[in-house]
Amino acid sequence: MAPYRILYQTPDSLGYWIIAHGTSRKEITEHWEWLEHNLLQTLSIFENENDITTFVKGKVQGIIAEFNKNHDVKEDDDTDKFKEASSKFRKLFGMPDEEKLVNYYSCSYWKGKVPRQGWLYLSINHICFYSYLLGKEAKLVVRWADITQLEKSATLLLPDVIKVSTRANEHVFSVFLNINETFKLAEQLANIAMRRLLDNKGFELDRSLPKLKKKSPKKVSALKRDLDARAKSERYRALFRLPKDEKLDGHTDCTLWTPFNKMHILGQMFVSTNYICFTSKEETLCSLIIPLREVTIVEKADSSNVLPSPLSISTKNRMTFLFANLKDRDFLVQRISDFLQQTTSKIYLERELNGSLNSSDDEVYSHHGSLLSCSPQQTLASDIERTFNLNDNSVPTASEALMTMYRRRSPEEFNPKLAKEFLKEQAWKNHFTEYGEGVCMYRTEKTKELVLKGIPESMRGELWLLFSGAINEMTTHPGYYEDLVEKSMGKYNLATEEIERDLHRSLPEHPAFQNEMGIAALRRVLTAYAFRNPNIGYCQAMNIVTSVLLLYAKEEEAFWLLVALCERMLPDYYNTRVVGALVDQGVFEELAREYVPQLYDCMQDLGVISTISLSWFLTLFLSVMPFESAVVVVDCFFYDGIKVIFQLALSVLHANIHQLLGCKDDGEAMTVLGRYLDSVTNKDSTLPPIPHLHSLLTDNGEPHPEVDIFKLVRSSYEKFGSIRADVIEQMRFKQRLRVIQTIEDTTKRNVVRTILTETAFSIDELEELYVLFKAEHLSSCYWGSSSNPTERHDPSLPYLEQYRIDVELFKGLFALLFPWANGAHSDPLAVRFFRLLDENGDALLNFRDFINGLSVLCHGDLTEKLKLLYKMHVLPEITHEQEEPDSAFEATQYFFEDITPETSISRDSKGRSEKDDGFVRVTFKTEKVKKLSTPDYRHYLKLWNEETKPKRESTKDLPKLNQSQFIELCKTLYSMFSEDVAEQELYHATATVTSLLLEMGEVGKLFTSCGRKDPSQETNSESSLCRRELVDLKSTQDPPDLGDVFIPAELEDKPSPCEDAKQQDVSEELAPMQDIKLEDSSPKETGTSSAMLISDDETKDDTSMSSYSVLSAGSHELDEKLQCEDIADDTVLVCSDERPSERERRRIPNGGGLPHSTSIDKDWAITFEQFLASVLTEQALVRYFEKPVDVAACITNAKNVRKVGRPLLSTSDYEISLSG
Repeated sequence: MAPYRILYQTPDSLGYWIIAHGTSRKEITEHWEWLEHNLLQTLSIFENENDITTFVKGKVQGIIAEFNKNHDVKEDDDTDKFKEASSKFRKLFGMPDEEKLVNYYSCSYWKGKVPRQGWLYLSINHICFYSYLLGKEAKLVVRWADITQLEKSATLLLPDVIKVSTRANEHVFSVFLNINETFKLAEQLANIAMRRLLDNKGFELDRSLPKLKKKSPKKVSALKRDLDARAKSERYRALFRLPKDEKLDGHTDCTLWTPFNKMHILGQMFVSTNYICFTSKEETLCSLIIPLREVTIVEKADSSNVLPSPLSISTKNRMTFLFANLKDRDFLVQRISDFLQQTTSKIYLERELNGSLNSSDDEVYSHHGSLLSCSPQQTLASDIERTFNLNDNSVPTASEALMTMYRRRSPEEFNPKLAKEFLKEQAWKNHFTEYGEGVCMYRTEKTKELVLKGIPESMRGELWLLFSGAINEMTTHPGYYEDLVEKSMGKYNLATEEIERDLHRSLPEHPAFQNEMGIAALRRVLTAYAFRNPNIGYCQAMNIVTSVLLLYAKEEEAFWLLVALCERMLPDYYNTRVVGALVDQGVFEELAREYVPQLYDCMQDLGVISTISLSWFLTLFLSVMPFESAVVVVDCFFYDGIKVIFQLALSVLHANIHQLLGCKDDGEAMTVLGRYLDSVTNKDSTLPPIPHLHSLLTDNGEPHPEVDIFKLVRSSYEKFGSIRADVIEQMRFKQRLRVIQTIEDTTKRNVVRTILTETAFSIDELEELYVLFKAEHLSSCYWGSSSNPTERHDPSLPYLEQYRIDVELFKGLFALLFPWANGAHSDPLAVRFFRLLDENGDALLNFRDFINGLSVLCHGDLTEKLKLLYKMHVLPEITHEQEEPDSAFEATQYFFEDITPETSISRDSKGRSEKDDGFVRVTFKTEKVKKLSTPDYRHYLKLWNEETKPKRESTKDLPKLNQSQFIELCKTLYSMFSEDVAEQELYHATATVTSLLLEMGEVGKLFTSCGRKDPSQETNSESSLCRRELVDLKSTQDPPDLGDVFIPAELEDKPSPCEDAKQQDVSEELAPMQDIKLEDSSPKETGTSSAMLISDDETKDDTSMSSYSVLSAGSHELDEKLQCEDIADDTVLVCSDERPSERERRRIPNGGGLPHSTSIDKDWAITFEQFLASVLTEQALVRYFEKPVDVAACITNAKNVRKVGRPLLSTSDYEISLSG
């Protein structure tokens, strides 16, 4: 229950009613005050308790309903008990509201040999444990993304244990009331985390869940129900090979009348949005798929003792299916009717989009269902027989399977084989007659037997479509492939380049791919899929598989077979890191350990399993077996799934067990396996012999005896047919954790190795920093960020670019790790730092950029740190019209370009002239400068490279700091010192340096103004006076090196300080300035100057000045008031005229910059050398910038703060520990 509650109770009742509750005393007090003002005063008008009770309840419920309506609060299915648990979870572990609790369980956590009884909380992103017994508290927080192993095990002492392993620790939980439910949920949440690491697909709550039923457990949350529904839908789709967006609505026990053996088979009926499916309790006895698009009639038949609660479903191909023993028949019929109505509406909509709406329901059904309800030979040859030429008018396109166009038979030679092929075709036709055909066919053990004997050449493509489920997606997406081909043709990217490179390597021995027709068809299919699924694009081995699909299926059919293969049957196989194949490689190792244990250790020592499994699995044995034998493997794969590949691989190992045990190295083992696979033959094949280009790994010994493919397949089913699909999925989960975390560790090692030589950080420090950097990205994925996670994490990019952070994430890391992050003004400084580090202008930093910046602050010398601080403030300001991603590039130009109108115009015109030069440019995400010509681009790359090497960079290249930038620099310095132990001393030192720099800027302004006066507008006397003053000053003492000063054009019309009215003022100013020396300057030495700060002694006594003042010259006229600015609310501004003793004070708003008026002197500027020399005069500043940084302590503190993903208020709040 909530810790604070307001209860309503009548005097004659023992019960009470909760009016309000809160998690804190403050919150409940606010509720009570509201009740006093709005409710209690009204109760006096009622005469009895019943009226008061009715009024109070109605009032509170009305307030809640009105609040929900005004704030668009969606109905929450979570129970009050679960809401309280969720609130407690967030409070205990400091989680934000975005972190959703899924469920919680009572269990024990083992710390050493001592169990701690408490609660295990499973949220979307974390697994947490809390215990508080006998004054001892235990807390644990682990990210799902950090888990390397999750397993359920049993020991003698602990029969049921869940073990959670990370890279650093192992956590053991036991004593669960329902360990199976807990473990399944943990598996599912860990899978979601791995999916996010793999392709950024985060978790989104399904809002279309059914309402909570009365019999459901009290504490089940909407999230838990959502995840349960997802798990059931996944199993349902895998069992019946349905499209990946199909959602299971429900299932029920029933019986199905099977006419082929005149029996009622016990099983389960599954109903989803677009399908009705059935599977028998006895596996492989019978299964059935009925698409609702095929259904014409659903009716309730009369019940009887023999056939209770029957339900009849008829389809358009005149098949009727009779279900019985349905527990809730009326409800089931209603659900099916609702889905049927939706299906009809979809078909009407598709017809409208096609411009041919028909008013007849029967015609609508028959149009869309003809592909499945009629015989495959007729419909698949007629309905999709549309020749389209979308590539080039001169290139013919394949309107039918390539095999039929290039089949060369010699009747005299192949008659016996043709006769056997004819018998196979007849057997399948007889099967269709008895069991039905198309999608609605009864699938029984006899169907499997026919597949194992080999599918006839003429039926192979149609049955592949049927068994893989691709027929469903193709039927429901008419015209999709043609549109995709049309859109993708003529477009080029990295995937299309790789496709072009591999086109002529795809079954080059087959005549179908020795001419342009076959090559063009393969190009269209692969390119269309690359555009359909950019996450996969194109992967090697896809070309081999697709070429075989094209031999037996038309282009569109081959495309949908490829979709089924890549997205459902071989998940994650063909992405950039072949994660799925690596996962199944791990599964294969586990199966080998279990089924051929005597060979496993030998294979592990030789390292053969990892070598063979990738080539076998990625190409479904097509690249390692003769073609006519490998297609039989593909037949079985489309019928029975991945278990066929595992069975066959184990059979190959088992058949060569004795030879492999005698092998001394991996080369010898590969030779044994290669010779065996080359000898696998298909004696029933009607095809002419096709040369097998797989390398014959022979040792000049006798060739291996021929192995019949059908015997090999049947042997694999007999010896290893006990492997179940659900067991494979369980193994896949375990291996997926290992593989993805191994990939993440490899990425980390490669990143650290790449930048190790560029920085002074140690390997351990870099690895810790990388973990923090990645964790910041993950937290933003969990709880939101200003940028899209897919932009910041792209696994296809090089290692350094895979994880990137935006400016908001950088602010968080800046506050945790960077030594300059002090005070309330860390964020503005972080933004400046981010813009400086973001050299390519994409508003994202990779790990190298991040480390380069941190390295300067932690390991750089005084000059490097000051140069960095200077450059952060010399960047051009971001305006509202200017987009942030361009600011860093413009800043780079500002550093390295000589910005003159002539240069800018010539560069722009040159870029425009070379923009459309007819060449195709393949640009990557990190390339931002697109309009520069090649020489310019290389020139800027060279300049940027020099910029990243401080030792080679000359301080002369740095632009000057103008007055507004100088003010911002002063504000930054003061904010940096706000929490330092030597705060007062640093403030005084900064005031001294500021005063000195102001004087330097004034002197530089005077010389510049004199030197840039237009000769045509000067009198001779004025010119001679200016020259004489400059010569006299130089002869007395050389001024500081002021360098070149930018003179804005708009200042041309200002009066010259050399005018007669100003000559005396100028002489008075120059006189004291002649004695200034950079080494020992101070305000005391410039006592007669008009632009100076109050003395150190006065500042120490004046407590109202917040210990600092910043001055900036208002204009070049000496009698104008000087202004300064602070950033805190209690800042005092000191203004001075020609009499230093007369001062006035006034406040300015927090963060307010100087107004855009004459208060900013555009002629005023200082150089980096002046800034550096001035700082070196103050030992307090030198000590501050040379102070060593304890990197290990910073990292440790950051890890503690980030343990739950965000900073908390105090150390005790965020420290996750096990006390006692």
